[in-house]
Amino acid sequence: MNIEKFIQHSETLHNRLADLYQTASVLPWISPDLLPHAFKELYNTSKVVQLAAEELHQQNEELIQTRNCLETERQYYQELFEFAPEAYLVTNIEGIIQDANFTAAKLLNVSKQLLVGKPIISFVPLEERQHLRSELIQLSQSDRVKELLIRLQQRHGDFFDAALTVAVARNPQGKATSLRWVLRNISERKRVESAVVKNDSDFSHDRPVQKYSKGETILLNPLVILYVCQGLVKLSTYCETGEEVLIGLATAGMVFGSSLTSLNIYQATALSDVELVSIYAAEIAASPNLSHILLPKINQRLRQTESFLVICGRRRVQERLHHLLQLLKQEVGESVPGGTRLNVRFTHEDIASACCTTRVTITRLLGKLQEEGKISFDLNKHMILRDFD
Repeated sequence: MNIEKFIQHSETLHNRLADLYQTASVLPWISPDLLPHAFKELYNTSKVVQLAAEELHQQNEELIQTRNCLETERQYYQELFEFAPEAYLVTNIEGIIQDANFTAAKLLNVSKQLLVGKPIISFVPLEERQHLRSELIQLSQSDRVKELLIRLQQRHGDFFDAALTVAVARNPQGKATSLRWVLRNISERKRVESAVVKNDSDFSHDRPVQKYSKGETILLNPLVILYVCQGLVKLSTYCETGEEVLIGLATAGMVFGSSLTSLNIYQATALSDVELVSIYAAEIAASPNLSHILLPKINQRLRQTESFLVICGRRRVQERLHHLLQLLKQEVGESVPGGTRLNVRFTHEDIASACCTTRVTITRLLGKLQEEGKISFDLNKHMILRDFD
């Protein structure tokens, strides 16, 4: 119904009833007693209708204003979706594309009109489609945002490595209604990662190599991080009683340095013949590629330090020794017939300091493990762990 016409009709009706009422009231040949009561009621009702029409008109104006505001907001968010730098897709829970932005269409090399209605799986290589089908089934049953690493293929184009971030949208009843996808081309990232691996293997080629013999103390410069090209470095500190405490082991490919710790006393000792290269902190700050290479190595050192802290937190000495040997097996172990050989000799004092106990206690516990057949020693006194998990 046209609200404007309705209001005009109600006003016309009201005016005609008013005229009719006035005329009927003054005609001399009509007795006042003959004026129907219903006629008065009809006039009053028309007045109510007119007021209701005016109120309806006001409400209609407010609804129009609200609708215009909603349309403005909808257009605003549609433009944000359409021109976002990330590729966005909306699909149903079966993976049929319902909406896509400009970036997604460009990434997949197909127009938006042709994208809508297509299954997202059609852009996946045949050998990986079953994996994506399984993921689609699981997604509708979960509320977690998930990232899938998969290959996609552009329409009439090449394959590329993609990271798909997907979240589930649900109705008020909790039923999954659609999936929201963010698509990223990570081919360049993978290429950089591959280059990083290559650069890491050639890390020492353009830097002076520092060599230390077994047992030597390594000089530390607070402005430098040291990269281990070869060998094993023991990292330690000293407690108030003057006893040495083992806090880390830097193997080939790892980094260490006094700038990576807040300890007042921090010592590095070569446990074998060692080759190191120096990397100045200023270089790291100036080179994103160098930072990219070193960050995982620094994280590796932090994780190892946490492992040593966990060992120290064990209540029983036997547990500390057991977990220390497991850590050494992981860090410096190599498979040999009959078990895992620690390729570096550790003194009882070294093991005792890492376990926060005395050398005498460690000697007794190691002897017990040897009697039980859990450890043995080769001709070079290297420890071999047998069935030690």
